[in-house]
This record gives sequence, structure tokens and C-alpha cells, in this order.
Amino acid sequence: MQRVILHSDANSFYASVEVLYHPELRGKPVAVCGDPEARHGIVLTKTPEAKRCGVKTAMAVWQARQVCPDLIVVPPDHRHYVHFSKLLQKIYAGLSDHVEPFGLDESWLDLSGPGRDMEYGRRAADALRARVREELGITVSVGVSFNKVFAKLGSDMKKPDGTTVISPENFRRKVWPLDVQELLFVGPHTRRKLERAGIHTVGALANADPPALHALLGKNGLTLRAFARGEDRSPVALLETEDAPKSISNSTTPPHDIENAQDARCIYYLLAESVGARLRRKGLRAQVVSVSARTTALETFSCQCAVSPATNLTGEIAEAAMTLFSQRLSKLLPLRSVGLCCTDLTADETPLQIDMLGGAQRRMHTETLERSVDALRDRFGRQVIHRGIVLADREFAQITPAEEQLARPFNMSAAEGGR
Repeated sequence: MQRVILHSDANSFYASVEVLYHPELRGKPVAVCGDPEARHGIVLTKTPEAKRCGVKTAMAVWQARQVCPDLIVVPPDHRHYVHFSKLLQKIYAGLSDHVEPFGLDESWLDLSGPGRDMEYGRRAADALRARVREELGITVSVGVSFNKVFAKLGSDMKKPDGTTVISPENFRRKVWPLDVQELLFVGPHTRRKLERAGIHTVGALANADPPALHALLGKNGLTLRAFARGEDRSPVALLETEDAPKSISNSTTPPHDIENAQDARCIYYLLAESVGARLRRKGLRAQVVSVSARTTALETFSCQCAVSPATNLTGEIAEAAMTLFSQRLSKLLPLRSVGLCCTDLTADETPLQIDMLGGAQRRMHTETLERSVDALRDRFGRQVIHRGIVLADREFAQITPAEEQLARPFNMSAAEGGR
């Protein structure tokens, strides 16, 4: 049975939603940007009118105004974006029980079934675009393919409001001539390595020598080669309920760059407090902690480690994050923003091995204390009580991490069987 995978990507999502709430902006060059005074002064998204003027995502506000003097800059309102993201998810849930979000504005859908082929997927994608346009007033572009990687690639090919089909018969013609950076997970750092090896297109990556790729990029090199060859078999996850998240995450761009290990410790403890509180609130513990960091050059790096026993304690989460930072991310300083994610979640009721040295009892006492702090913050606000380590930087201490669950990491195993 041929897989039929859709990737739906909302066009200029933040800007499109802002135009709905502010109709007077329709047809004008608009960019949604962070607050320049708080160092979030980059373009998050822009309308097609702004794009035609040369405004690009991640461009500094002052640069955007140089290329587009009439640019209208509006601050982001994440409440509205989360609301529309949920409306999109409701529409997707009516088409399949296998829906996997990739951020607020993107999702994969698995429509595979007996008798369904790429033409069925194209018709479903066209119907989905029409429904979103009519019901929500925004547009989506949809890629249709036999795997997740090519479906996402397809959703980028016709914007706005287009459908692109990448099939087993045409993917070499459509995908292989593209610049290698168009492939999912080929970031600037990986692209530079590939180009130094003479690999400039997706087709060149697909036909590269496996031992040479492994020497260049390790296991990820072989995974990317498999993606380029259309061999991704990663499944689209089952639709999640709010009560059963697969990951809990927070990230932040602080008021000034993270310059040293003390800054990093302060921020990671701040994020760990938020993530830990949400784990405790949902009755969950994490078995894996991952951290991410964005450099001042806007390059993003991440790494992860297992924690044992599973934990929802702020200190244990933060120290795992700091170990990862020291081993893998400290060499990237200064950093513009960082994130922390807990995955492989288990329920509180899952039995834990009791040690003979009293460690389990100490952890229980610590959790009781942290739940008491959670209760105080729920009643009086987050700023009512702080850890001393967070107060090492008064500007950092004022940060309130947005309590949004971020997208779970994509399954990089190209060999995994899928639905």
C-alpha cells in the first residue's frame, strides 16, 4: 500500500492572523517583529507585500525598514497564534487520526489507506486548502508525497495557497535539482560541510558515497542521504490529546546575550523551573533532557541526554542541561537564545527503584517543596519567589517563559517503518 502523506504549512502565519484582527493592514507591507527594546528586533514573518519589497525572515528591523521604508511593524500576539493553531488542528483531526504538528503553523497528516494514491492526496490537499481559506480566513500550502520529508519539501514549492505532489515517479525530477539546503535538517553548518565536499544539490547528496558521507557527517550523513533518496519511513504520530504530551519545552531570548557559563546557568534554571512545574502539574516525569541554543549568527544547535531516574525536579533538569551546555554548547558563546525540552515522559505512578542510601526520600522531600513553590506562584504570580541562582542577573529574573509546548523532535530514523 502506497503511503499518502500531507504536509500543511500556513502561509505567513503570524502576519496572516494579525491581518485578520486588523483588517486595515490588508494589502500593506507588514512584518511581525519582536520588541527592538528587548532585543527581539527581528522579523518573525511578513506579508507577501513586504516580501516583494525584499523583507526576509530573521532580518533585523532596521534592515527591513531600509529595504521597505513603508513597512508596518507589529508586535507578536502568541495568544492569537495559538488559538488559530488549535483551529487548524481541529480541521486536520477531521481528516486523519495521524496528525503530527511541527510548530504552531505546520503539521503532517497521514491519509494512507486501501485504494488511496497520490491523486487522492492531491484532491484531499485541494479540499483542505479551500476549507482553511473559507473557515479561518488564512491560507495553507500543502505538499503531498509518499514520505514526510518530501511532503514538507512540497509545501514550500507553491506559496501561497498551493498544492505540490512529489511522487515516487517524479521526485528525481522535482527534488534532485534543488539546492541541498532545501532538504529538511540541512542547516547552514551542514550545508557548508557538504559544499566543501562538492555536494551542492539534493541529487548529489542522494548519489554520494556512503562511507565518505559517514566520515563527513557521521550517522546523520547517512540519514540525510536516505532522505534525499526518498527512503524516509518515519511515521506520522497519532494525534495527541492535551492530557498526553510527548514533550514539554520552553525557550527564551533574554534581554542581553548569554556571554558565559553563569549566564547560561541562570537561564537554564529559569527554563527548568517552568518545564519542571508543568511536568509536576501534569503528573509526569522525564527520561530525556535536551537543550538548544541559537548563536548571534542565528545558527541553531541542540543535543540531549538520558536522565535516571526519571525526574520532574527543577534542579535535576537544570543540572542535566548545564552538563550538556558545558560539553557541547559552551564553545558557541555568545548565544542569543536557548531552549530546554523534556521528552520520553512517564507517569508519576510508574514504579521507581528505591536506593538504600536515602536518595529517593530526599527527592520526595524536594518534590514536595517544589510543589509548594508551584502553589505559591499559581496564587500570587511567578515573580513572588525566586531561586538565588536566577537572581544572579536581575534582567534575566524578570523573564517569564511562554508556557507553550514546542514541537517534538522529528524522528530522524529513515529506516523506521511507518503507517
